[in-house]
Amino acid sequence: MHKVKYIGGSLIILLAFWQIATWLGGWNEALFPSPLGTVRGLGELLASGVLAADIRASLSRFALGYISAVVLAMALGLVLGWYKKIWNYLNPVAQVLRPVSPVAWLPFIVLFFGIGEMPALVIIFIAAFFPVLLATVAAVQGMEPVYLKVAKNFGIGQPQILGKIVFPAVFPRIATGLHLALGTAWVFLVAGEMAGAQSGLGFLIIDARNNLRADWLMAAILTIGVLGLVLDGIVSYLEGQIYRRWGLTRRT
Repeated sequence: MHKVKYIGGSLIILLAFWQIATWLGGWNEALFPSPLGTVRGLGELLASGVLAADIRASLSRFALGYISAVVLAMALGLVLGWYKKIWNYLNPVAQVLRPVSPVAWLPFIVLFFGIGEMPALVIIFIAAFFPVLLATVAAVQGMEPVYLKVAKNFGIGQPQILGKIVFPAVFPRIATGLHLALGTAWVFLVAGEMAGAQSGLGFLIIDARNNLRADWLMAAILTIGVLGLVLDGIVSYLEGQIYRRWGLTRRT
């Protein structure tokens, strides 16, 4: 109940500031829509089915790019964190590539994969990959030695030790990387869809801009924000299920 109260209160504050900005600014509705004008535009998008179709397209791309990046990054992170000498050689490369915005790779991504679906998927993948990889490597290398002693006592050897002992032990620390990757990948989803995709929320923003529909543009922006909040809640829920299944304590 408290969470609902806080969300409702923050929403009211946002709407109030938004409405005050439209009054004080004196802008035309075609340039900066009011909350009511945005609601009307949102209704048009919902009634036409355009918004629902674009949401499905964006979520499908995001799920494919994010999940594939997370699975590969965690698998590589476990191995590279375990074999420290290999990671010592690869770490400088990862540290050089990590700060580069995925959008900076866009000309080469388009060159290799063309225009359409793939650029968005690749950008989402890059945005999610490095946070999870680095979080996993750091978690494995910082793992308490007691877990390895338990594995030795139970006669668990390679490669089962990574899946049965190491991964459950370090998962609470990896979870931080999962949340960071989620937010980063969702942000760059829109940029990826602007690179020639013919559907999705990023395409909707471009289409609304080209048609001078600021109400549609604002509705798309708000939809992106709300979906990001929902996705973060879903990841938190799934984490909680894993914690309960493995008997782990959630990190705060």
